[in-house]
Amino acid sequence: MDLLMTVLLLLVSLLISNIISHYIPFIPTALIQIAFGIIIALVFRDVSFEIETEWFLLLFVAPLLYNEGRHFPREELWKMRSSIFGNAIILVLLTAIGGGYFIHWMIPEIPLAAAFALAAILSPTDPVAVNGIAKRIHIPEKVLNLVRGESLINDASGLVAFNYAVAAVVTGYFSLQKAIFDFTYMFLAGALLGLILGLLVTWIRFILRKQGINDVTFHSLLQILAPFVIFIITEEFLHASGVIAVVVAGIVLSLVKERTGTIIAEERVLTENIWSIVLFILNGIVFLLLGLNIPSSMIETVANPNYGNWLIIGYVIAIGFIILGIRFIWSYFSSYYQYRFAKTKEAEAPNFKTSLLISLTGVRGAVTMAGVLSIPYLVVGGGKFPERSLILFMAAGVILFTLIVATVFLPLLSRGESGEEPTLNKMDLKEAKRRILLTAIKKIKLEMDKDNEHIAYELIDEYKIMFHQIKPEQNTIGNNTNNYQQKITEIRLMALKTERKYIHNVMEKSGMDEAVYETFEKSLDLREEALSNNIRSGAMYLIGKVIRGWRRFSSQYQKDNETRLAKLKLGRVIHLRALKAALENLEEYAKEQERADIVYAVILDYKRAIDRLKRPTANYNEKNEEKKEELRLKVMDIERSEIHGMYEAGEISREQSKELRRFINYIESVTLHKQLE
Repeated sequence: MDLLMTVLLLLVSLLISNIISHYIPFIPTALIQIAFGIIIALVFRDVSFEIETEWFLLLFVAPLLYNEGRHFPREELWKMRSSIFGNAIILVLLTAIGGGYFIHWMIPEIPLAAAFALAAILSPTDPVAVNGIAKRIHIPEKVLNLVRGESLINDASGLVAFNYAVAAVVTGYFSLQKAIFDFTYMFLAGALLGLILGLLVTWIRFILRKQGINDVTFHSLLQILAPFVIFIITEEFLHASGVIAVVVAGIVLSLVKERTGTIIAEERVLTENIWSIVLFILNGIVFLLLGLNIPSSMIETVANPNYGNWLIIGYVIAIGFIILGIRFIWSYFSSYYQYRFAKTKEAEAPNFKTSLLISLTGVRGAVTMAGVLSIPYLVVGGGKFPERSLILFMAAGVILFTLIVATVFLPLLSRGESGEEPTLNKMDLKEAKRRILLTAIKKIKLEMDKDNEHIAYELIDEYKIMFHQIKPEQNTIGNNTNNYQQKITEIRLMALKTERKYIHNVMEKSGMDEAVYETFEKSLDLREEALSNNIRSGAMYLIGKVIRGWRRFSSQYQKDNETRLAKLKLGRVIHLRALKAALENLEEYAKEQERADIVYAVILDYKRAIDRLKRPTANYNEKNEEKKEELRLKVMDIERSEIHGMYEAGEISREQSKELRRFINYIESVTLHKQLE
């Protein structure tokens, strides 16, 4: 029960922290969540959530890195391979050795091996917090890709170095040759097993589909479980790096999906929606747990009379500067080497500002905290692990230090980046969405034939509505667009009043079935409310939805008695005449207006609605709806190709391409679940 209450408390805190982050966006969400964790630990003294490093890696690191592997741009990964592997392996070792000697020199009470352990666990970077900062400021995409790429690997290298340093403290024995051999084995075996298991998961899914097991929920769950299974098999049976295995498996899955197109649309949407929820929870709880463990890791050191509080804070700042300083020096000389000697096409001249950006984005986080909490209390012989509480304090302090420094200085360094980077020429996100919708409309027109003509026109109308809803940035043209939309909304409201007046007259003079009249009133109220609030101002969507609802309402009573069927048919006739009355009023109104083109746009909508209502109900059936959705899904493939083309051409950034894919996924999700409305 206590565990359940703790989990619920963390989830509630996760929601509250994101609400707070919305109102104070200049503070990263990760920092707010750490603060929440500290508050929980101080207020609720009985709340604790101790988790072993292996469990933490399985529950949090494995799925997060698997997802990063699925979405990381492999072209960028390959282009930056030397920088990524240099940061993930060589820089980790330099940080462990250089930082370890510095810590031992500054605090002689900490043995050299224990100092190496602390420096090693401080070497892995955490891209989650950096991603939160990158959402509100401009960080060069090359820097972000480097941080994301190295984080796929440096968790493994940092943890291996940390474990060997801790083992040296506990046992008093260390073999460099064995350490190098074990690291090489864990890395290569993990990568190979990740490749094999990734292909095996894909093959299993293919076989199951051939056997007729096509349930999308089943296959989505299989994909979600994949990183956990791969991690357990790799760690427990081959004692290789499960972190490397899940990263490789994620990349393999993404490659197979792109080359073969084996994942159907509905499964893709459902899987991505599940992943979005899982990642939201995991990313948040990681930092809440970090904050939750900080007080307990610091309290013993703060209470120790041998160390003054300001002295240990000074230790933390000094170690933080050294860790970031090593990263800065490595980044500068690495770029100098690649530019001067390697002479790769992507190499740029060494730049002080870029190197500083790379060093500041090296924020430490959850893996560091999980590792340092796994330090044993005792060594061989029964003695205490030397300065364990002080090591925990400094690890927690350096995590906070790197987060705060990145929060304060990255926005300052990023000022003016938009003027220096080629991103100045990148397309506005709203303009990119409008371009995708125009591409979709062109595709629909190409696919149009006599059989699907009316379905294609309905789909075009829907895309036109979405196109007009996405307004460009406010300027002179934007103001004209707003005036046009306001005027056309007024005309549609006027036509709607004519429809209402006609229906009221029919009710007063000759009467109609009460249920039919209430249906009319409800639909008219809905359309008027939508237009008044400027929500979905396209009349074709609103009228079309009413027509579809009317037909579904009619079809439910096809087998009813003749009297009710006659009333329904009469209601349909009244609806048609009401639309015609509004059309006549609009045509008269157009003769008196200077901007008759605006009125004629509404007239065209009403003519299409009348034409659609005149068609026999039999023409509007489930098969037509299926054809429409098949056409829509075909169009969405073109939309995704357009996004890829814009990204390859440099017209949009990687973050913009991800946002555009989420936009398409949302439309697809609404489409696939339309029948549930």
